[in-house]
Amino acid sequence: MNPPRPGDAMLTDWRAAAFRFEAEIARAVVGQARAIRLVTIAIFARGHVILEGDVGVGKTTLLRAVARALGGAYERVEGTVDLMPTDLIYHTFLGPDGRPRVEPGPVLRQAEDLSVFFFNEINRARPQVHALLLRLMAERTVTAFARDWHFPNLLVFADRNRVEREETFELPAAARDRFLMEIGLETPRDAETRRALAFDPRFHDTDGLIAGVAPAVLDQGRIAGIAAAIQHAVAAAPAIESYVVALWDALLRPAEAGIRLPGLAPDGLDMDGLDMAGLVQGGASPRGLAFLVRAARVRAWLEGRSWLVPEDIRAVFPEVMAHRIFLEPVHELRRSAIVPALCRAVFDTVPAP
Repeated sequence: MNPPRPGDAMLTDWRAAAFRFEAEIARAVVGQARAIRLVTIAIFARGHVILEGDVGVGKTTLLRAVARALGGAYERVEGTVDLMPTDLIYHTFLGPDGRPRVEPGPVLRQAEDLSVFFFNEINRARPQVHALLLRLMAERTVTAFARDWHFPNLLVFADRNRVEREETFELPAAARDRFLMEIGLETPRDAETRRALAFDPRFHDTDGLIAGVAPAVLDQGRIAGIAAAIQHAVAAAPAIESYVVALWDALLRPAEAGIRLPGLAPDGLDMDGLDMAGLVQGGASPRGLAFLVRAARVRAWLEGRSWLVPEDIRAVFPEVMAHRIFLEPVHELRRSAIVPALCRAVFDTVPAP
């Protein structure tokens, strides 16, 4: 047996804290165990998260519960069509004395202590706002009031619904690529959970649910150090490295990998006739692959292992990679059917070690 390594006990304690964090979230959000686990993975992989789903499935509730249990300085902004980039940085108003005043906006209100920034209905914001958000996510910095502001602990959480298209703006590819995960939230299918959501008054009071979540379960200021320790503690065998690269190649060049998408998609699309050689325009960048490995290592850590297995890759692959696949424009309107099928076909085609 290998002797205990420095930091093993600390990582074990933090794993227990991560489970407590998930348990607190589950008190407010039921029937979403997979989404909660994926958000936990993203937090310890130091990645930003966007939730997508139908109206009323609990996206905002989940992110509010995560913000409360995660702790740290928190700010929230509502995406609207008239929101401007400067609204995130400062706002102006007339003071009681009639003189104009300038106050910090949501990004700067907590100064550099900002840890959780929640962008509700992100697809309602203009592309100019997305551009500012891109720098905030990519570099964790902004320039304002003649200085650079740094946010070392910042995580951005956002949500959008997939139903409404009026007065909405699609996120540009660069902004989507900065989100570690894009997690789909569906209505629970379990009959008992659906019954509880409909008839239990506890689930009709969102503010009460959030208040019942224990605050600051995790020490936000230490997560970055723990995240780095996890990445160094979980090893990847050469066979796993080759497997990940093979998945990447198959995703980018499905025709060369011999991938076909037979049958009808749920939306009725006949995928037999798709030209696989001209299907994928780009995406799934080296950054995306690095994010995939980071997330898989956190998943292995949560499972109590210090080495990667193929199941770790499969468990996070759709949420980390699917939104980074950019199809030819003629196919983009059907991406919700094509991309999941492509991900499944990649796993069916590339042999696991």
